[in-house]
Amino acid sequence: MVISVLDCTLRDGGYINQWQFGNKNISYILKNLVDAEVDIIECGYITAKTDYVDGSSQYDSVDRISQFIPANRKKSMFVGMINYNEYTLENLPICDNSSVDGIRVTFHKKDMQKALKYCDEISKKGYKVFVQPMVSVSYSDDEFLELIRGINLLNPYAVYLVDSFGVMKRKDLLRLFYLIDHNLSSDIKVGYHSHNNLQLAYSNAQSLVDLKIKRDLIIDSSVFGMGRGAGNLNTELFIEYLNENNDSQYKQKPILQIIDEVLNNIYLTNYWGYSLPHYISATHNCHPNYASYLAEKNTLTIEDISNILENISLEKKNGFDKDYMDSLYKTYQSIQENTIESIIELEKAFRDKNIVIIASGSSINKNTAEIKHETEKNNTVTIAINFIPDHITPDYIFVGNLRRFKEVYGKTQAKIIVTSNIHVPTNNVKIVRYIDLINDEEAVSDNSGLMFIKLMILLKANKVSLAGFDGYSYDSLSNYSVEDLAFIKSNETVDLLNGGIHKVIKEFSKQIPVQFITKSKYELEEVGK
Repeated sequence: MVISVLDCTLRDGGYINQWQFGNKNISYILKNLVDAEVDIIECGYITAKTDYVDGSSQYDSVDRISQFIPANRKKSMFVGMINYNEYTLENLPICDNSSVDGIRVTFHKKDMQKALKYCDEISKKGYKVFVQPMVSVSYSDDEFLELIRGINLLNPYAVYLVDSFGVMKRKDLLRLFYLIDHNLSSDIKVGYHSHNNLQLAYSNAQSLVDLKIKRDLIIDSSVFGMGRGAGNLNTELFIEYLNENNDSQYKQKPILQIIDEVLNNIYLTNYWGYSLPHYISATHNCHPNYASYLAEKNTLTIEDISNILENISLEKKNGFDKDYMDSLYKTYQSIQENTIESIIELEKAFRDKNIVIIASGSSINKNTAEIKHETEKNNTVTIAINFIPDHITPDYIFVGNLRRFKEVYGKTQAKIIVTSNIHVPTNNVKIVRYIDLINDEEAVSDNSGLMFIKLMILLKANKVSLAGFDGYSYDSLSNYSVEDLAFIKSNETVDLLNGGIHKVIKEFSKQIPVQFITKSKYELEEVGK
């Protein structure tokens, strides 16, 4: 196995300074990477998307790059990157070894077949082709195998595992690597391009090196880890690892000179490296620019950023859409403003009150008189959870999901409280923050009844009296006061729900007095079936 290092400082690092390194620094970086004996050096982007600016590492032609490549290339190979369909191949000359030796082509999954044909055209012009499917982890096994079959027909120089969003853990990387290694032609190299959102770029690269397989590998890195957001694998760290563990002979001094002479100055005014927003973007498996955009607002907590990223639709995750994110941001901010107003009003309504909470258990049909007796007491507020009771008139209805909201809205005189995960097209409701009301018990973390009890704790109510909190039985149709509310649940699910609700109510009872008006499994020390 031969392990090669590909340095992408001038290309991926360019996201930090809009590729404005300056001609002198571009030449200096390339010369020093050659002196460090880095195997493959990426000079930057080749693109027609923007006009060429002097001193930029975004070039309008391969000829433009040739002026920066050292006369003595030593053992280094030089490459440029083209985003699929951002450069007309009629403008790409036949490779004559005066400029770059290879072209790296990135593409999204939706463009896979067209991109492979694009790569084939580049290969016919004599360039070594690097096939780079962005967000590799988004491919299913079948889709990845389809890609590999197409690559085998193309027979490029290398194919990459691209961790575009820095989300790959070791198990994800090795799953894809073994899939590609066992199905890719043996003479095609496999590359790994990482981002460091989860701080796993270095350890993942080591994991590939330590496999000691027969196939040749290429590992991407950048000097000082320079790259968008959390940055990339550090060239200086990785070549040291290879020197110590792979009998490599890379030179460290020229790399350190790049940091000292060029990158330190950029770093002082354009920080890159680990950040909570980019960690959050990785956990939501979305483009890191979404997190950057929200962080730069300076109006959001990390929790807020996470809440907004949670709402990104699947088809929007892989590419940054500023207008789309701005819409999500404004919607979220509007909800936040409404929740503040709602909490102020609800605190006045519930503070120091005795609260009767009516859930939809069948026991409320048999105990209407007892429930009414409690609701008619002084200083009492009555709330139904997710439904309109037949024989009891609540002051409020608390709704925790959109389906139930549609069932109750406009059909009752009661005021309605909804959780903020429900995007309702009306101002005639009170909105409370979903994230503030969930609990840590997975099976029932957003159970509506438990969420409302937690809200009463937060609003400092006197006590809560529960009706219709019967507990689930295996006969799903007997669980509800209204048959239309019934859901069929497996016995295993019933046990998880009962155990979870019992545990959470027991914890809540340490913070607010809890009384059961109707018979409930949750009154017992241990929950039965």
